[in-house]
Amino acid sequence: MNSGMKKKKVVLAYSGGLDTSVCIPLLREHYGYDEVIAVTVDVGQPEEDIKEAKGRGEKLSDSYREVDAKEEFVRDYIFTLIKANGNYEGYVLGTAIARPLIAKRVVEVAKEEKADAVAHGCTGKGNDQLRFDVVFRTTDLEVVAPMRELSLTREEERKYAEEHGISFETEKRWSVDENIWSRSIEGSELEDPSFFPPDEIFQWTVSPGKAPEDAEIIKIEFENGIPVSLNERKMDGVPLIKELNEVGGKHGVGRTDMIEDRVLGFKSREIYEHPAATILLVAHRDLEHLVLTRNELRFKEFVDRTWSELVYQGLLMDPLYESLNAFVDKTQERVSGTVYVKLEKGAARVVGRESANALYSKDVSFDSKLEQRSAEGFSMYHGFQSRIVR
Repeated sequence: MNSGMKKKKVVLAYSGGLDTSVCIPLLREHYGYDEVIAVTVDVGQPEEDIKEAKGRGEKLSDSYREVDAKEEFVRDYIFTLIKANGNYEGYVLGTAIARPLIAKRVVEVAKEEKADAVAHGCTGKGNDQLRFDVVFRTTDLEVVAPMRELSLTREEERKYAEEHGISFETEKRWSVDENIWSRSIEGSELEDPSFFPPDEIFQWTVSPGKAPEDAEIIKIEFENGIPVSLNERKMDGVPLIKELNEVGGKHGVGRTDMIEDRVLGFKSREIYEHPAATILLVAHRDLEHLVLTRNELRFKEFVDRTWSELVYQGLLMDPLYESLNAFVDKTQERVSGTVYVKLEKGAARVVGRESANALYSKDVSFDSKLEQRSAEGFSMYHGFQSRIVR
């Protein structure tokens, strides 16, 4: 390249895996970038994965950056998800809600470095390409996706990696994506919907059949829809979620094996582990039923579903997302109280709840002296139109 030309610089969202590692030499050889900056955003991946990404990134790239975003992820993304009962077809949105944050942090580095482009290692088959692209394209930076644009097979990737001295000690049988909120496992035989997943794929949860015989009851306190205490110990979000992942996983809580409708329109078989997410979402939804009105709950079901679909699609920058959060936050002003959850053989069941904002009234209990005949007038016209039709 002519020395008088402006040096081209690209910032890559880097996980340390095969796809993004292969992207580094590809960005130089096939796209002509002179400088590749690899950025790993820590949203709660295993420490070993972060360590491997750093070692490989420092070796392969021109510059490596590690960004700790765990607290931001929990505070601004996971807590928002809990308040909206985030759930897409049974999936607790762990990967989906992390990608926009990762993309945002990559863009921040790109601006600091005065880069010309941003890049990711997503393929053209999945949802993640959309979640990265929608954030990247809010800038005037060039967006590059080598895996999608070159359509390399897995075998071609391995060969290219070998040619460029990129080695992986062991070839992983399963494709795993993990953060503090959930762990997803896919690939290999798991792509067959009829294949029984072996226990070896699970790391966070024991098989429910092998869980302790003795159940455990935990106490979770919420303030304005946010979990703030576990078993009467005030805790920040990150340690609270980590502890719930451990205690829930010990009881086999939080496994999902599902057929998922991807944004692109086709179905995929997905397997997830999410003990803390299961416990917190079950507890939060139950507390809402104690303190919110019937009309609020009915309308919020629609809001929660729409919110979850936007997150699944990566559309956190959509104006509707902000509007939905405004409604959700208003409802959460009264969602404070304590929920008791029983963990037993893969199940998380609410066994008690209490709140100063409870709408439950003992005036209508079995032992109350309420004048029951006063309900007769209402009962007389209940179903009136239905009776006329018959």
